Amino acid sequence: MINKDSFIADTLKRLEKLEVGKCLDIRTFKKDRKVVIEKLAVNYNVYEEGFEKQSFMNLEVQDMKKLLKTLERREFPRSNKLRVYVVDAKEAGHVTY
Repeated sequence: MINKDSFIADTLKRLEKLEVGKCLDIRTFKKDRKVVIEKLAVNYNVYEEGFEKQSFMNLEVQDMKKLLKTLERREFPRSNKLRVYVVDAKEAGHVTY
């Protein structure tokens, strides 16, 4: 569990340490909305599954900061705590849109 206040910083720090092919699965406390970030060799794929269902492909770190800020406001507006899981890409259960 992480605080929403440190969502962007914690997420970027965890992504640096994440192995290629793994995903960060970030969910609300109730687990009804999620954002899945898949680490590729150099870039990242982001799958949003909550109020909106979108996917963002081949994002660089600079683009990730801006996108995470947008996703935080859209998907986690009233959340104080967020659940973070590290999963394999096939276990993430995201659907390509």
